[in-house]
Amino acid sequence: MTGGPVILPGAVFGVVGALAAFPLRLAAREVERRHAELRRGVTRRTTHVLFGRALLARAALAKAGDAEIERRAKAEREAGRQLVSENGFLRLLGLMKAPDASSLSRQSLIDQSRLAGEDLDMLSLFDAFEHDSEPYSFRDLILARKYAGLIASGAAWGAIARSVHRSGPVASLTAKSLNLGSQHGRPDAIYLDEGRSELDGQLLFDLGSPNSGMFGDDTLEELFAEAEAAEEEGRHDDAAALYQRCLAIDPKDAIAAFNRANCLRGAGRVAEAAHDYARAIKLDPGFVEAWFNLAGLMSDEGKVASARRHLQKATALDKTYADPVFNLARLEFDAGNLMEARRLWVRYLELDAESEWSRIAQKGVQFVDLHMARERDVRA
Repeated sequence: MTGGPVILPGAVFGVVGALAAFPLRLAAREVERRHAELRRGVTRRTTHVLFGRALLARAALAKAGDAEIERRAKAEREAGRQLVSENGFLRLLGLMKAPDASSLSRQSLIDQSRLAGEDLDMLSLFDAFEHDSEPYSFRDLILARKYAGLIASGAAWGAIARSVHRSGPVASLTAKSLNLGSQHGRPDAIYLDEGRSELDGQLLFDLGSPNSGMFGDDTLEELFAEAEAAEEEGRHDDAAALYQRCLAIDPKDAIAAFNRANCLRGAGRVAEAAHDYARAIKLDPGFVEAWFNLAGLMSDEGKVASARRHLQKATALDKTYADPVFNLARLEFDAGNLMEARRLWVRYLELDAESEWSRIAQKGVQFVDLHMARERDVRA
């Protein structure tokens, strides 16, 4: 494919959820050939977030449901990262050709279909249209109108997204009527008008296909997703054990090591946590969050010199990362290095002038200024 979007050198893709369309390991290899990175999870270095469609199946069984996916997508957008669907990612790799005849803008699609912008964005992110982003096609408009009708009847975007992929090519739905619910007591399922084809969101992906597990990715991705869920629920020991299983399969996964360290720290297993933070740093020396969290662990243990070194490394690696600047300022203040603390607090305020921490930094600057003024008065 020529003339379309491409993966630029230096881009860092973070994967959220298991992928349904292709093995992660092969995708990582293709991205690496383009001098970019693909890895599980999201860090400060991440520029693009790839949402795996297996998230939909997991959300159907989770207590938070689709709301957690919405929250995550919103957070990543607000962080300035570009969200990518599985099909969109394949198009970036040049492995899937974009459909022709696309000319509709996002706003035009919203205006003509009456589909809410938020629903359009989420359905696009999970490839419920021909196109994963604007410009959209006329067939996308037909689908948007059908989806708007389903939502008006009580369906949620997640139920639609879980259902449409089971029908074959998404574009084939343009010639069919979609209905919500049935005589079988499944009010959340989408049905074709023939009554013969139930598009069951619970059974969205055929993970038993001949290629499934061929490269060990299905097992690893499911383990990683299970570990993340345990971590979110505060089951630190369980999560640490699951991340350890991930590392046994892929010993080079810096994010799994980092996440395990966080869980071990949450479980009070400090020495093990320090080991895994160091492991994450060894695997990825530019992993600024690992340097920062290890500094926090060292600070908690009273190892001030070590904490200072790690915070300084974090600030050197990422000059826009405000948190290590604040912690370094607080550390210098506690050590009596007031002018250095003031310099760092001023730097922090350049990075963050709105949060509760910024107000603390402002007070810190004011305190040092007042202290220095008193010192001058005493000398005078």
